[in-house]
Amino acid sequence: MSLLLDTHVWIWTQECPEKLGPETTASLLDPQTALHVSTISTLEIARLVAMGQIELEGSLRSWVRDTLDALRCSTLGISHEIAVGAYSLPAGFHRDPADRILASTARLADLTLLTADDKILAYPHVKSRDARR
Repeated sequence: MSLLLDTHVWIWTQECPEKLGPETTASLLDPQTALHVSTISTLEIARLVAMGQIELEGSLRSWVRDTLDALRCSTLGISHEIAVGAYSLPAGFHRDPADRILASTARLADLTLLTADDKILAYPHVKSRDARR
């Protein structure tokens, strides 16, 4: 299985793992599961830190490096194809630009988006899985 972590799921893995469901926790610990994080998630976390909405232990740079290592995550950048795809999604996706990039990334890389966002979970044009399970 290959999973793309939504930004909040990435944060939860480190800051409040109790929010993750047992199936999700098992998948995250399974060495057969390929985990991926988009650079848009780093941008979102940087914004949250800068606005004082979340606090992380240590610097953001070290938090990102250490958590990617701990989770065995690969990083997926934002390509031109992903950027175009973010605004070419089939009808019904919401307006949040970061979520659009995550959905486009998941679609183009054939990944399952691990999220607790009910709007994404209800969207039929991207494979998703509820992180609360």
